[in-house]
Amino acid sequence: MTMLMVRGTPSYSFVTFFRRSFAQFRNLTSESKQEVCEHPTDNLDGKDFNFINEICRITRTKPRWEDTLLALYPSFNFADPSFFLLYLNHQNNAFLSLRFFHWLCSSCGFSPDQSSCNDLFRKLVDAGACRAAKSLLDCPGFSPEPDSLESYIQCLSSAGMVEDAVDMLKGVNFCSSVATWNASLVACLRAGRTDLVWILYKKMMESGVVASINVETIGYLIMAFCAKNKVFKGYVLLRELLDNGLCPDKVVFNALISGFGKAGQYARVSEILHIMIAKQCSPDISTYQEVVNGLLKRKNSEGFRVFNDLKDRGYFPDRVMYTTVMKGLCEMGRLGEARKLWFEMIKKGFQPNKYTYNVMMHGYCKIGDLVEARKIFEDMRGRGFAESTVSYRTMISGLCLHGRIDEAQSLFDEMFQKGIVRDLTTYNSLIKGLCKKGELVKAKKLLNELLESDVYRQGHYRRMFFRR
Repeated sequence: MTMLMVRGTPSYSFVTFFRRSFAQFRNLTSESKQEVCEHPTDNLDGKDFNFINEICRITRTKPRWEDTLLALYPSFNFADPSFFLLYLNHQNNAFLSLRFFHWLCSSCGFSPDQSSCNDLFRKLVDAGACRAAKSLLDCPGFSPEPDSLESYIQCLSSAGMVEDAVDMLKGVNFCSSVATWNASLVACLRAGRTDLVWILYKKMMESGVVASINVETIGYLIMAFCAKNKVFKGYVLLRELLDNGLCPDKVVFNALISGFGKAGQYARVSEILHIMIAKQCSPDISTYQEVVNGLLKRKNSEGFRVFNDLKDRGYFPDRVMYTTVMKGLCEMGRLGEARKLWFEMIKKGFQPNKYTYNVMMHGYCKIGDLVEARKIFEDMRGRGFAESTVSYRTMISGLCLHGRIDEAQSLFDEMFQKGIVRDLTTYNSLIKGLCKKGELVKAKKLLNELLESDVYRQGHYRRMFFRR
């Protein structure tokens, strides 16, 4: 009710203001008098509306209107808050409104009131301009209305500004809705900031909203546990949800499957799959991809069997899943089966991308089939995928591993000529290869080049940072 009264006040006070200052409008330019009102309202007469439309047009179309607007209307009082509110309602551009707001403050002696700041703040948030909205929080005496502040927090979360969102939630003096808390929780998960998830959850418990926590909130906590390899704690929360007749989203089940797969606990993986089916939350291709990926990462051939079983049951693997399975097979030295999948994938309409090429190239390098690896590398060139650090690094490492140092050196020099970044791994592979071949002078020269390069300094600082 209070918000509606505030919103209703500007129109009335502006009409009163215009009646009191009507003599000023007789000094308007003839151009503004001829302006046609496009959206008349019951509250304003034509001359009033012409004037506000003219101001909106000038600030929308004139490049440097700040230098001329006061001269155009020297007798008009731009500092009246009612005028800005009406301008704000007619100017359908939040950024132009903010620019006009700053001009009023700096050039017209405008002292923004609570209503002016809150309406502008709301428009900026609605436009997704959370950084611009943040600047208004420094206005003296301005305190956004609770609904505006909640929208702002959700806007920060959507923009990935998770630390700002958390700080706002920690500082509000009202009980935020569960939807706002959940928006911040999922944003923290997406940003990989599980530490902030637990800070938020603690604040939720203190704020009194805990009684309204829903299955979505618990799902985010389960995912946070899984992200930190505490999958069994996530499983305990899942069991609590199920015991209370609740069922989380499929993405939560997938996180648990991925976590147990990484831990090699396939009995738990099987249990969760059965729970999903029993709860009519049927596993999809992304669920099974987690299963297959977990098995293959541990070089468990059961992953390949599950993959084939999925195809027999009518699932349609995508390029990501084909690449995942090929990578697993290559790691197990089963290049023949990986190659069959390569052609099967192409036959089904999925063209290899740079990741698929690198998987196969790495597999052939690993078993010493450098002829086939080179063929794939050249095929990548022909399709425009070879111009990357990863592809060159894979080929150089493979050549060095099997004593083909001259070819590796040639590709290393080619990277420099083409402006492709040579990372630490690439340098290390070639230096190690030269040392094994007994070419110590070349190896030392390359080492000195590395030590003087930005690549080494950046890697050194990164190691120092993570060591802390």
